[in-house]
Amino acid sequence: MIRNSFLILLLAGLGWILFQEFDSFKGSDQLNPVAEYYATQGPQEVGAANLVTSVVVTYRGLDTLGEVTILFLTAAIVGLLFKRESNSETEDIYGTSEILLTAGKILVPMLILVGVYIFINGHLTPGGGFQGGAVLASAFVLAALTFSGTTVKHRVLEIVESFSGISFVLLGILGVVLAGGFLDNKIFSLGTFGHLFSAGAIPIIYSLVGLKVGSELSNIVLVMKSSEKGGDHD
Repeated sequence: MIRNSFLILLLAGLGWILFQEFDSFKGSDQLNPVAEYYATQGPQEVGAANLVTSVVVTYRGLDTLGEVTILFLTAAIVGLLFKRESNSETEDIYGTSEILLTAGKILVPMLILVGVYIFINGHLTPGGGFQGGAVLASAFVLAALTFSGTTVKHRVLEIVESFSGISFVLLGILGVVLAGGFLDNKIFSLGTFGHLFSAGAIPIIYSLVGLKVGSELSNIVLVMKSSEKGGDHD
């Protein structure tokens, strides 16, 4: 009884604090100095139509590097925890239905195409490397569930992840050497504003981030899938 009363009081106090915060909140009708600089100077400096995601790649490139590193560590930890040594052959434990099999044949190529489109056009339309990589990973997950008799070698995903990660860092270093800072996209020509080949190195950076995110998320799912089957498909 005492414990329940304490929890009720705690929740009531928390609710009162939140109510006070929301009640006193007043929206701002002006951009802060940093946001105003992004909005006014960003299109000319970055050369990208989608300024929001381009800011993440250029002005806040180190943050993006940290996010990618966290995802890499997550994938590595999951692989370590679920790794099992076994020589058993892969067997179909999902009982793939005809509906899932037919849908997979249609959706998997479409998801791959959409994922690639999202991160290649991240400087023009809403999206980017993380979003496109997540869509790309969903295609591999659907393929793993649909075509359970077919395995994707973890080594292939590891090579793609390593190549994209190293290339991402190298582009960042080139930005320091050849331009104005880490991941500065002006190491290449900004091109024509609004065109596919524009915004300097941003399309390449987004492609590398998309491949890295997609391979890492896919690897997590495949490791868990192989763990359920008692197999280790290196």
